[in-house]
Amino acid sequence: MTRRSGHNRSMIRFLAAALLLAFQVGMIGYARFVPSRYFCWAPMDSQNLYEITVVIAGRELGTEEIEARYRQPAVGGNWQAIQHVLDKVRQYEETYGRDDGAEVTVSYTVNGHPRETWMWPREAPAAGPAE
Repeated sequence: MTRRSGHNRSMIRFLAAALLLAFQVGMIGYARFVPSRYFCWAPMDSQNLYEITVVIAGRELGTEEIEARYRQPAVGGNWQAIQHVLDKVRQYEETYGRDDGAEVTVSYTVNGHPRETWMWPREAPAAGPAE
């Protein structure tokens, strides 16, 4: 190995490390302004208590059915951003459950603040033609 190629490898390693560090700093800054906080170094910085209810074809699902559906307890706590729970529900309903016609309500509180409600579908279904 020549001295020149050793210098080039050192420069490549330095640039790779600098780019990785710059990416991490950028993602930390980005995470401060979005609800999901997936790229934050300390993503478990809030306490969330939530309850998921699901109604399909007029029947309310039980807690075991909800846990099996979303791989998430129907009632629980979460140290990650509440957006993680909402993303799991939304992703399931947009993919596997898209034809189920589920009406989902997630009632939650973040860090002891007033209770909020998130619902799926996000928009009320359009009325069908009158018969």
